[in-house]
Amino acid sequence: MTETAYLEVPVLVVGGGSVGLLTAALLAHHGVPAVLVERRSGPSVHPRATGIGPRTVEILRELGLDTAVDAVAVDLRGATAKAVARTVVEMGAGDVVTVPMPIPSATELDTTPFRLRGVCAQDRLDAVVAADLARRGADVRWSTRLIGIAQDADGVDVELEGPDGRYSLRSARVVAADGTHSPVRTALGVGTSGAGDLGKSKINILFRADLRPHLRGMSFGTCTITAPEAPGLLVTVDGATTWVFHVTCDVDGGEHPEDFTDERCVAVVRAAVGDPDLDVEVRSVLPWRPRSALADRFAVGRVFLVGDAAHTVAPLGAFGLNTGVADAHNLAWKLAAVHHGEAGAGMLDTYAQEREPVAAATLDQAMRRLADPALHWGRGPEADAARAAAGVWAAPVVHLGQRYDSAAVVDPQPELLSTVDLAVALDGSPGSRVPHAWVDGVSTLDLVASRWTLLVGAAGDPWHAAAAHVGLPAHRVCAPWLSDDGALLVRPDAIVAMRVTAPVPDPARLLADVLDQVLARPVTATSTWPGVTPTAAPPSLRSKSRSASERGSGPVGPAGHCRAQRGGGVDGPTVELAGAGEQQLGADSPPQLGALTPCDVRTGTAGPMAGDEAADSFQG
Repeated sequence: MTETAYLEVPVLVVGGGSVGLLTAALLAHHGVPAVLVERRSGPSVHPRATGIGPRTVEILRELGLDTAVDAVAVDLRGATAKAVARTVVEMGAGDVVTVPMPIPSATELDTTPFRLRGVCAQDRLDAVVAADLARRGADVRWSTRLIGIAQDADGVDVELEGPDGRYSLRSARVVAADGTHSPVRTALGVGTSGAGDLGKSKINILFRADLRPHLRGMSFGTCTITAPEAPGLLVTVDGATTWVFHVTCDVDGGEHPEDFTDERCVAVVRAAVGDPDLDVEVRSVLPWRPRSALADRFAVGRVFLVGDAAHTVAPLGAFGLNTGVADAHNLAWKLAAVHHGEAGAGMLDTYAQEREPVAAATLDQAMRRLADPALHWGRGPEADAARAAAGVWAAPVVHLGQRYDSAAVVDPQPELLSTVDLAVALDGSPGSRVPHAWVDGVSTLDLVASRWTLLVGAAGDPWHAAAAHVGLPAHRVCAPWLSDDGALLVRPDAIVAMRVTAPVPDPARLLADVLDQVLARPVTATSTWPGVTPTAAPPSLRSKSRSASERGSGPVGPAGHCRAQRGGGVDGPTVELAGAGEQQLGADSPPQLGALTPCDVRTGTAGPMAGDEAADSFQG
């Protein structure tokens, strides 16, 4: 039986892997009703990624989930990051080569307010986020697959199939988090570039077995097993009884994923452990293949690609999952600003402007590591020199140091000052993540609190008054990256939107004009102010004079974003925000379809290891 219903929702999220779940959580955090659809019956129980990077931890902290995720992480403080041994038994006996878990320097520890105590398998992360979505009352529809998609200038139509049959749904915008072989991306006609498949196919075996007697107190992130009869990579899930073992599936030699029955997987695990009588329970078997690919476009009209749908990252470095989470974080607050009427629809163009170059750089860094893993794992001056010669950035810089260059940043500074020292890279430049500093025991990142925020220098009284005038929270910060007379305007995603290094004649007017600019709310003229270089305001949205009372009830919207209410003697043009229906599709957007474009759902999230971050199993 097929039942049809025509519904309206602001945002539809397609895909319930880690990135899809966090996209929905971030949208809910910003007050945007969303529907998430996932063809599986619930969150995946099979962990793929285990390395949660520092920027992802900061985003979890923003959602209030950092403590819960840390509680389910495996404590690897003082443990081995990477081990190499013939078998687990021989490793426990001391016949092992180890690379210690990197210990952050004092400078690195000062760059972020909170770190996980170890690795957190993806299934544990997903369980925490899914529980948070349930607590928020989010509309998550498991066992529901996308059948077709079409868009016009005013919205996106999708056809879905769930437990009660097929039905149609119309949304203002769609976020595709539907994996490496994204059916949405395919339906939009978006191609990919890059190396593509890398090396041989793999089999990911999730199993239960108590390895503690054999490990004799040793703990590790990953261990390369070299036994000839069972070579592979053993990955910690809980450090005790739950593990993942990756082995090669020689498709070119005639092997097939179906050949890896439970019985064969048990035999492989026993050989890798070195205990022929080990009690092994195989919980799940998933084939996968390392891959490096970048979508040609991250946005088409009203549809946005995130996670593996936008980029599949080679596994070494643990960049895949974390790059996808950063996509979601960048996009969610912008969707919220447009949904709440605080930004023009042109603001959404900055998602692709910002994330495409960062993803391309991340793919490049992962590939450089894959070509020579010693560049990733090596420690000491010789390794540092080898990385510099090979163009390999320090991993913390890849995770936290990359910068944005778009219309949502005033006078962006995209060039990194250092690809080695994260503290140097995070210097308060426009387009970078705001530096972490403690202010009365609170991190500057926590002060931002998902809203537009002004950080002011020691002599910041004029900026405090200006911030109050336009409805922004302001905080005084004494730090080397902020001049006494200066200010940093920080976006809701903790990215510096503007840096001012000298006094300006009318700081309230400057803030109002800059907010209009970066939120794609055009002004009739752009002034040049001492100490700041504004870029031109986008010309595509309408400008119209209105009184402050016509703008809304207050300067801060439901998600804490500035509505740039002007009053109290600040003269100048006001703007009318473009409605959601005013966004125009570009000339290269897909044709306005009379019927839904069908999606090949067989290659979507139902496929083995085809969800978000499928290849990101190696903890970096």
